Amino acid sequence: MNPFQQHGAFSWCELMTTDANAAKEFYSQLFGWELKEGPIAGVDYTVIGVGDRDIGGLMQMPANMQGIPPYWGTYVTVNDVDALAQRAEAMGAKILMPPTDIPTVGRFCLF
Repeated sequence: MNPFQQHGAFSWCELMTTDANAAKEFYSQLFGWELKEGPIAGVDYTVIGVGDRDIGGLMQMPANMQGIPPYWGTYVTVNDVDALAQRAEAMGAKILMPPTDIPTVGRFCLF
Protein backbone atom coordinates (compact mmCIF):
# COMPACT_ATOMS: atom_id res chain seq x y z
CA MET A 1 0.00 0.00 0.00
CA ASN A 2 1.09 3.58 -0.67
CA PRO A 3 2.48 5.18 2.55
CA PHE A 4 0.46 8.35 1.76
CA GLN A 5 -2.71 6.27 2.16
CA GLN A 6 -1.78 3.89 4.99
CA HIS A 7 -2.68 4.95 8.52
CA GLY A 8 0.40 4.78 10.76
CA ALA A 9 2.96 4.65 7.93
CA PHE A 10 5.97 6.97 7.90
CA SER A 11 5.35 8.89 4.69
CA TRP A 12 7.58 11.96 4.44
CA CYS A 13 10.79 13.43 5.88
CA GLU A 14 11.53 17.12 5.81
CA LEU A 15 14.61 19.20 6.57
CA MET A 16 14.23 22.71 7.94
CA THR A 17 17.65 24.33 7.61
CA THR A 18 19.47 27.62 7.92
CA ASP A 19 21.24 27.07 4.57
CA ALA A 20 18.98 25.35 2.03
CA ASN A 21 21.44 25.75 -0.85
CA ALA A 22 24.27 24.06 1.05
CA ALA A 23 21.89 21.27 2.16
CA LYS A 24 20.76 20.68 -1.43
CA GLU A 25 24.34 20.39 -2.63
CA PHE A 26 25.44 18.19 0.29
CA TYR A 27 22.58 15.68 0.24
CA SER A 28 22.28 15.43 -3.54
CA GLN A 29 26.00 14.60 -3.75
CA LEU A 30 25.96 12.29 -0.72
CA PHE A 31 22.89 10.23 -1.63
CA GLY A 32 22.33 11.04 -5.30
CA TRP A 33 18.94 12.56 -4.49
CA GLU A 34 17.05 14.26 -7.30
CA LEU A 35 15.85 17.71 -6.31
CA LYS A 36 12.95 19.62 -7.84
CA GLU A 37 10.87 22.69 -7.10
CA GLY A 38 8.01 22.03 -4.71
CA PRO A 39 4.32 22.11 -5.55
CA ILE A 40 3.25 25.10 -3.46
CA ALA A 41 3.19 28.46 -5.23
CA GLY A 42 5.06 31.18 -3.36
CA VAL A 43 6.94 28.76 -1.09
CA ASP A 44 10.61 28.04 -1.78
CA TYR A 45 10.38 24.30 -1.16
CA THR A 46 12.52 21.54 -2.67
CA VAL A 47 11.12 18.03 -3.13
CA ILE A 48 13.57 15.15 -2.69
CA GLY A 49 13.23 12.23 -5.05
CA VAL A 50 14.82 8.78 -5.15
CA GLY A 51 14.20 6.86 -8.36
CA ASP A 52 10.56 7.35 -9.28
CA ARG A 53 9.40 8.25 -5.75
CA ASP A 54 9.28 11.55 -3.86
CA ILE A 55 10.42 10.86 -0.30
CA GLY A 56 10.71 14.24 1.37
CA GLY A 57 11.58 17.86 1.12
CA LEU A 58 13.73 20.64 2.42
CA MET A 59 13.35 24.34 2.92
CA GLN A 60 15.00 27.39 4.40
CA MET A 61 13.96 27.96 7.99
CA PRO A 62 11.44 30.82 8.14
CA ALA A 63 12.40 34.06 9.87
CA ASN A 64 10.04 33.33 12.79
CA MET A 65 12.14 30.23 13.59
CA GLN A 66 15.45 32.05 14.05
CA GLY A 67 17.60 30.50 16.76
CA ILE A 68 16.21 26.99 16.23
CA PRO A 69 18.90 24.63 14.92
CA PRO A 70 18.32 22.78 11.63
CA TYR A 71 16.32 19.58 12.05
CA TRP A 72 14.74 16.68 10.17
CA GLY A 73 11.02 16.15 10.80
CA THR A 74 9.15 12.93 10.08
CA TYR A 75 5.51 12.72 8.98
CA VAL A 76 3.18 9.81 9.69
CA THR A 77 0.02 9.27 7.63
CA VAL A 78 -3.24 9.16 9.60
CA ASN A 79 -6.86 8.69 8.59
CA ASP A 80 -8.14 11.78 10.44
CA VAL A 81 -5.67 14.50 11.42
CA ASP A 82 -8.14 16.41 13.59
CA ALA A 83 -9.20 13.36 15.60
CA LEU A 84 -5.62 12.20 16.02
CA ALA A 85 -4.50 15.65 17.21
CA GLN A 86 -7.24 15.64 19.86
CA ARG A 87 -6.27 12.13 20.93
CA ALA A 88 -2.55 13.01 21.10
CA GLU A 89 -3.29 16.08 23.21
CA ALA A 90 -5.51 14.05 25.55
CA MET A 91 -2.61 11.63 25.95
CA GLY A 92 -0.24 14.46 26.96
CA ALA A 93 1.19 15.74 23.66
CA LYS A 94 1.71 19.45 23.20
CA ILE A 95 0.19 20.72 19.94
CA LEU A 96 2.80 22.95 18.27
CA MET A 97 0.72 23.62 15.14
CA PRO A 98 -2.96 22.75 15.04
CA PRO A 99 -4.39 20.80 12.10
CA THR A 100 -3.76 22.93 9.01
CA ASP A 101 -4.37 22.50 5.29
CA ILE A 102 -1.52 22.66 2.79
CA PRO A 103 -3.13 23.47 -0.58
CA THR A 104 -2.75 20.65 -3.14
CA VAL A 105 -0.92 18.49 -0.56
CA GLY A 106 -3.10 17.61 2.42
CA ARG A 107 -3.66 18.34 6.08
CA PHE A 108 -1.05 18.17 8.83
CA CYS A 109 -0.44 18.93 12.48
CA LEU A 110 2.73 19.19 14.56
CA PHE A 111 2.80 17.89 18.12
